[in-house]
Amino acid sequence: MNLDHFGMDTITLAGPLEAKLNAMREAGFTQVMLNANDVAAHPGGPEAAGEIVRRSGLRLTGFQVLRDFEGLSGHLHAYKVDIAKAMLTMCRTLGARLLLACSSTSTHATSDFGSLTKDLQKLATLAVPYGIRIAYEALSWGRHVSEYPQAWEIVAEADRANLGLALDSFHMFATATSREALEEIPPQKMFLVQLADFMWQQIPSREERINTARHFRVFPGEGVHSADVAELVRTLDRLGYRGDYSFEVFNDDYTQLPVAVVTERARRSVKWLTDQVSRRSLPLRSAAR
Repeated sequence: MNLDHFGMDTITLAGPLEAKLNAMREAGFTQVMLNANDVAAHPGGPEAAGEIVRRSGLRLTGFQVLRDFEGLSGHLHAYKVDIAKAMLTMCRTLGARLLLACSSTSTHATSDFGSLTKDLQKLATLAVPYGIRIAYEALSWGRHVSEYPQAWEIVAEADRANLGLALDSFHMFATATSREALEEIPPQKMFLVQLADFMWQQIPSREERINTARHFRVFPGEGVHSADVAELVRTLDRLGYRGDYSFEVFNDDYTQLPVAVVTERARRSVKWLTDQVSRRSLPLRSAAR
């Protein structure tokens, strides 16, 4: 199987960073999305963590996650700018070329479109000297930006070359957002696609979305939205997306299992998706053959 276009997030696995990376590599994965907690908790710090990633041979999909950046003012804005600079420094140390930023959930954030746009422009500008791209993601419980069409409107207005969109299947299905708006987004502005499913059809309340997102996600093919996951990938392929797919699966059961058991589930998920999306133009085509 060719897993080159798929990666896993370290948040999905239990244990130290080295064990997580080894299990991913042994399952056949070639890239990894690093969660900041795994780096910050490493005894040797970001420098040692970066060296471990380099020795593993896994390519870095990106680094996550900067939260609640946009829409703040005064001392709150200054604080978040300082945090953003620290995370960008970590990115550079690790060798990551993409930083994921999620839409703000802060009750102190403004809904003013101009302010949100200006803040993302600033974040993108801060990232330029580091050679890092910013992927902006709409959280389904975001304070003012909870669906990807809203996130895209801000990204498009900000108009920065290193600022793009991160699409997350969980949040799209949680808000029942139509895929039609994807037609309006240039594929080169889609910087990352994160894939996950969950086990129930609807999660209408904000609180239940948060709880499901943080504890009960499953791999594509394991949940009740499997057909939608496959159709999403087909749509993105048809639109010209050729970037990375990352499994972002927060699941309390998985973090109680041996890492090899979980990475095998992830590998089977890629195989399932390959079987469902059998088009020659897909980056999965080698696996399909």
